[in-house]
Amino acid sequence: MTIENLLTSLRTDGDKITIIDQLLLPHQEKWIEVDSIEAAYDAIKSMKIRGAPAIASLAALSLASHLSIALKSDPQPAFLASPNALRDHVLPQLSYLYSSRPTAVNLGAATRRLQNTLQAGLDAGHSAEDIANALVKEGRAVADEDFGRNREMSKHGAEWLVERVKAEGGEASGLNVMTVCNTGSLATSGYGTALGLITHLFEQGQLGKAYFTQTAPYHQGTRLTAMELVTIGAPTIHAVAVGADRVARNGDTANKVGTYNAAVIAARHNIPFIVVAPVSTIDLDTPDGSKIPIEQRPGVEACLVRGAVYPPSSSASEPELTQVLLTPPALNHTTSVYNPAFDVTPAGSSPP
Repeated sequence: MTIENLLTSLRTDGDKITIIDQLLLPHQEKWIEVDSIEAAYDAIKSMKIRGAPAIASLAALSLASHLSIALKSDPQPAFLASPNALRDHVLPQLSYLYSSRPTAVNLGAATRRLQNTLQAGLDAGHSAEDIANALVKEGRAVADEDFGRNREMSKHGAEWLVERVKAEGGEASGLNVMTVCNTGSLATSGYGTALGLITHLFEQGQLGKAYFTQTAPYHQGTRLTAMELVTIGAPTIHAVAVGADRVARNGDTANKVGTYNAAVIAARHNIPFIVVAPVSTIDLDTPDGSKIPIEQRPGVEACLVRGAVYPPSSSASEPELTQVLLTPPALNHTTSVYNPAFDVTPAGSSPP
């Protein structure tokens, strides 16, 4: 397997941004253009793109593209007339993007990073054009840095697991790892976090089997993680590796619903439980998991299943997709369904 085999969540070509519509995977691979900040907000909110690092990258890239196009316009828009006009335009856009999915701390980190770039330019007395150019550069850097960081995290996590198994007298090959949700290339700018650890083991010939759990609200386990493992050709559980959307100061971790279940089972059976996440996911302003805001998804999402019609029609050129309701029609999907997108795993929930 080579890096070229990996799937990706987004692509850029100059100021053009396209994302793969993850709601249609694995049955259809449809790339859609994100041509405005509003389109980026919609893609994040509707989960056409998901994964904390990926949505942070898209948010930052959408602002960078917006400003880059404005700088090339003739005449330029009014918000480039002065530094204060630029500030008054950019700050609401960043707040708007952050509101799309606020549990993911990476999104907040990206928007604050751009706010700091803006403020630094204002404090230095730079022109509106210079500040806008700095914001374009910083926005693109958010996405560019993610890939290299993911590779390093994955390598460190895999090496730690190998040494742990060796220390207990085990063989450092044929390692079996379970993961939750989707934390691979589709959830990041490339390679992945927890699924990146699995990918690194596979590259080194040390992976036995990779197991994934089902995940609400959009079946990210069976749809997306399964697709990534099939794409790279990967084949007793030695560890559970998960990503994180936010890690509180005390180590409590918010991740996709079902993560806490996996942590409890891992602890019960003395299996290492590994959180693979960048430093930007650690929120030092949040003291513990009780203070992490938990995104509530529409109740109806928990009652629906989307997929390809089976058996497929022999005359269809591509899979026909449909959506079905699993719950009784009389159920009030607005008030009777509790559908949190995340749960919180307390620090110290797994064996040392």
